[in-house]
Amino acid sequence: MHMSRKTPEVRVPHLVGLMAVDAREAARTRGLSLSAPDRPDFHLAVVDYVVRQYPRPGAEVPRDSMVYVWFDFGPGEGGGGVHEPRIPRPPRGGLRRELDEPGDPYMVTGSP
Repeated sequence: MHMSRKTPEVRVPHLVGLMAVDAREAARTRGLSLSAPDRPDFHLAVVDYVVRQYPRPGAEVPRDSMVYVWFDFGPGEGGGGVHEPRIPRPPRGGLRRELDEPGDPYMVTGSP
């Protein structure tokens, strides 16, 4: 009886931080498939970076299993956030304002 050299279980590679093209290749070499729930055009993605994956790296799964990857952070998971200016803007003064003595920063001191 001839045993197949392919093992029934494979370890999930670490995909977070990889570009889409490299993540697909890393999964393919292990006999795994990738799916990206947040990217319907995943097969076209090249330079987008993986930020999450399931199952976790190192997990043993059956060959031909699906590994899910995400390219955008979910709610409450961090990410770049909003980059447009916020109104009102913080007051000028930077660290000097932080080091001032407590009290009204707008009060003018001098003789009465």
